[in-house]
Amino acid sequence: MAVKTIKLRSIFILYWFLLAYILAALIWWFIALKRQNSQMAKYKTEQLQKSGSTDPLAYNKITAMEKRKSAQYLGEGITFFLLIIAGAVFVYRAVRRELKISRQQQHFMMAITHELKTPISVAKLNLETMQKHKLDEQQQQRLLKNTLEETNRLNALCNNMLLSSQIEAGGYRLTAEETNISELVTKCVQDFVVRYPQQKIIFDITPGIFLEGDRMLLQMLVNNLVDNAIKYSNKDAQVTVLLTENNNQINLLVKDEGKGIAPQEKEKIFSKFYRTGNAATKAAKGTGLGLYLVKKIATQHNATIAVTDNMPTGSIFTITLHSSIQKI
Repeated sequence: MAVKTIKLRSIFILYWFLLAYILAALIWWFIALKRQNSQMAKYKTEQLQKSGSTDPLAYNKITAMEKRKSAQYLGEGITFFLLIIAGAVFVYRAVRRELKISRQQQHFMMAITHELKTPISVAKLNLETMQKHKLDEQQQQRLLKNTLEETNRLNALCNNMLLSSQIEAGGYRLTAEETNISELVTKCVQDFVVRYPQQKIIFDITPGIFLEGDRMLLQMLVNNLVDNAIKYSNKDAQVTVLLTENNNQINLLVKDEGKGIAPQEKEKIFSKFYRTGNAATKAAKGTGLGLYLVKKIATQHNATIAVTDNMPTGSIFTITLHSSIQKI
């Protein structure tokens, strides 16, 4: 990593050196042409004086030509200067953007490697324990339950990666079907209650709410929101899930009591691979795909998403759904 940083620093130093050289050459070119123009005007004036001419029009013509040439050189110089600066800014931003994406992808690969390795290791250890030791029925059921939870976690990670790739490639098409969103949200939250018995999860779901949408995507949206709230909350903190309907407008709220999100990062958190830079986030597991997919799924379902502060601490994610679905 240190060697790569030194190489990048060397590339940027070379870039700024070349830019400075080009600008210096442009300024030198302008000064040289202006000096040459003045010398030519002076030479023509001396020639008129040697010939004994006293015609003011001839002198005025030389002066006008000198001014016209100076204006021409100045205009061309400014044009070239602006083009060079615009090109330099474009190249610099493009390189910075590519480097940022590269760093995000590297962080994603490290995070996803850890995220995938953990459930696989836990499942393998549980199965090896059951194979090597004679356990009673209760112990076997506990290990099987734990293995199933890790398998579900692994399945969710794979689904997130697969869906993200399909959305980026434009290969996923929504399946519009009538969905009981009340039952869907209830089941998702109950799964998290079972998976995280130590977490205080409160939910209030208005029954009998239906909408048209892709059931699998809506389930992924809810799972990612609740998982995100649990991930960035303390074990003794409360996570609240609310589903209400008012005038054909469906509101899904997921509240947590975590560290919260800085105002300048509330838009960035929906970017692919992006993870906030506070200490709580760095300590939490994640790949940077969850909220990115939440935003994509909400947009595809003609829904809006908002992030506000939860008092005294934490965040509130609000999804506003409608009866119609945006075709893509």
